[in-house]
Amino acid sequence: MRYRQVTTGTLALGVLLLIDVLRVWLPGIITIFGQAASTPAELMGAFALGWFVLAMGAPAVVRRVGARPVTVVAAVALAVARLTLTAAPGGRTQLWLATAGLLAGLVWLVGVAADTDRPVPGLALGLAVNAAVHAVLDTVDLVWRGDWVAWLLSAVAVAVFLAGTARSGRRGGAGNALAGPADAPVGPADAPAGPGGGRAWLLAGPALLLAGMVALSPALARTGMSYLVAGDGVARSPLFGLAPVPVAVAGFLGVALTRPPRGWGRAYGPVALIAGAVLFASDRGDLLLPAVLLAAVGLGACLALTDDGNHSDSDTASAGTSASRRGYAVTAGMLVFALGAVGYYSAYDLGYPNAVVPVVVAVLIAAVAFTARPVVHRLPGPFPPLRAAAAVTALALLAPVLADEVPVASNRDGPPERLTVVAYNIRMGFGLDGRFDLTGLAEVVERQRPDVVLLSEVDRAWLLNGGHDTLDLLADRLGMPYVFGPAADPVWGDAVLSRWPVRDPRTLPLAAVGAPTGAQALAVTLDLGDGVRTAVVSTHLQPPPGKGPVVQARAVADFATRYAAGRPLVVAGDLNTEPGDEAFAEFTDAGLVDALAAARPLATSPADDPRQQIDHIFVSPGLTPGDPVAPRSTASDHLPVAVTVTLPPR
Repeated sequence: MRYRQVTTGTLALGVLLLIDVLRVWLPGIITIFGQAASTPAELMGAFALGWFVLAMGAPAVVRRVGARPVTVVAAVALAVARLTLTAAPGGRTQLWLATAGLLAGLVWLVGVAADTDRPVPGLALGLAVNAAVHAVLDTVDLVWRGDWVAWLLSAVAVAVFLAGTARSGRRGGAGNALAGPADAPVGPADAPAGPGGGRAWLLAGPALLLAGMVALSPALARTGMSYLVAGDGVARSPLFGLAPVPVAVAGFLGVALTRPPRGWGRAYGPVALIAGAVLFASDRGDLLLPAVLLAAVGLGACLALTDDGNHSDSDTASAGTSASRRGYAVTAGMLVFALGAVGYYSAYDLGYPNAVVPVVVAVLIAAVAFTARPVVHRLPGPFPPLRAAAAVTALALLAPVLADEVPVASNRDGPPERLTVVAYNIRMGFGLDGRFDLTGLAEVVERQRPDVVLLSEVDRAWLLNGGHDTLDLLADRLGMPYVFGPAADPVWGDAVLSRWPVRDPRTLPLAAVGAPTGAQALAVTLDLGDGVRTAVVSTHLQPPPGKGPVVQARAVADFATRYAAGRPLVVAGDLNTEPGDEAFAEFTDAGLVDALAAARPLATSPADDPRQQIDHIFVSPGLTPGDPVAPRSTASDHLPVAVTVTLPPR
């Protein structure tokens, strides 16, 4: 195997391991280190950014100690942290393991940058393979699976990564200047690192951010498909929802590994990337899919523009200076990643518009790429572009083939006499210990044998939460199709899952009234057969600072009663109000009945020591509630509430 192939493959594997660590570390900021909407966003942001700032000292360490020892030590630390995280220990242990892995990964990138002036093939391959694997795993990483297969695959990836690191270190590169003499003759494809590569390394962090948020996000692609299924602004379970992922992967990797056009033709990549970011920032569910595809092609083309592939001999001093510049470039780029990731999601707490973040990052990438010096004679890449793109695309094609079938609701048994309703704030799928706990969520819901489930804090693609499609994953486990109502943005909101066919879905955006996160009310009609229908409304009220959600409660109560139009009605969710409060009274004043009244007090938050009664189920007078419960579980920071309602006699 030639040196550059080893280097490229090792860089790609390292990118995969680093992304795995980030998918644990990022959610830990708001589920372990702090508490979203409770811990000040500034404090959580300072914790997050501090590690990226600390990593900016790594280039100085590399220059003093040498690239080879720093790279090897950091690679071992990253590998150990990644493998240990497969146990998903939860709590502070998980947070600090992920933090150690993150810092090790950042230092490892600096060491690799010192030895590599042509990182684009490895970066592009790593991002593409990560997207393909994430899709094949149905957006649940090996880290969170924890079975023997996850351990085996993780161990293999770590072993190959460490072997590649050791082999690369023995075969030269910028090691001629910083890591000692090469052990083997250097050919054209094995030439020592030259003075280039700074622009490509600078784009590593921003590219990682946009790939995870938009361009190569399987969860976002599936969410986009779920909006296109209905075409009425309300998302529903799609068939072959992951089908766009192979297209995005092929487009990204194909253009990233091939020579870009000359002249103004070079502008197509920057233009496509900015267009994709703008569509993503428009907060329209029906534009998510074109946003993904445009951003994927645009991001790959921008990376290709920075891939000069030139190797020039240089003396020790100039090689050392170039290595340091590449080191500072990659740390600066990763700091952009941190600022963008933290800045986008902290906007919901701090109250500024976050749509500008992906657009600004896209403009930055486009500017760096388009102003790169055109390369007339570029050396061949380490892999044949078409073969590499075809191989990774074939891997991604397994995702829609292996995907679970969409659950189908049916009323073939005729109208039931009773319906069991469960309302649950699932905190984006993360339990009190900070673990992504789909199994715990599904188990506590299934124990109630529900007919309809109303979910709050449903996340379908947020990079900050690991890029999972929590709704589709939970719907698969429960065997219930879903309808999704966007609140904060098209991928975060509320949902209804039903064993009965759902008709006439509608969603009502609610006034923010100073609250940090957007809110909505999602109404659906359950078709129980023989003309029997029941209206269901799922919502999550967001109180303004220091006040109750009175305005939103009034809007939901009015919307729900008008939507039901005299039919039986259920309204439920995390209402952030307690019995006796003014907001709570808005529902009872509208003629609705507290379905949990017989079990009061029935505290639901926090889940490990419930003291607040903020999750509720209301029903219209024609429905008779019974068996109200709040089963204990720590799969979320709330307890679910459940009730069985008897339908009016026909």
